[in-house]
Amino acid sequence: MSPWTSLITALTLLLYSVITINVGRARAKYKVIPPQMTGDPNFERVLRVQQNTLEQTIVFLPGLWLFSLYVNPLWGAIIGAIWLVGRIVYAWGYYQAAEKRMIGFGITTISGTVLLLGSLIGIILTLVKS
Repeated sequence: MSPWTSLITALTLLLYSVITINVGRARAKYKVIPPQMTGDPNFERVLRVQQNTLEQTIVFLPGLWLFSLYVNPLWGAIIGAIWLVGRIVYAWGYYQAAEKRMIGFGITTISGTVLLLGSLIGIILTLVKS
């Protein structure tokens, strides 16, 4: 088990926790009472950051661990750190305006895809060698 991969995993969970807290704060600020999911557009952007981050995390975490196991744990952690920075850029941009989310979205999509495809290649090469 790689401590670098573990660190990126823990930081991902911390980031998601902060993003989730931001939704609660936005609910109070914009008076969007549960179970409402719509209201002020500023609230809806904060909620979309949380929802999209959750959607991306479901693919990211297994990709991170599989890449680290079958390819290289240090490179997995480096690519994972890039994904985390992308998520922060995504959230920061989206909180301001929907059109400002694209750079962060691109960073996370590319880095997540590298982890997933790298994992598949690493797994296939391991199977071929055995």
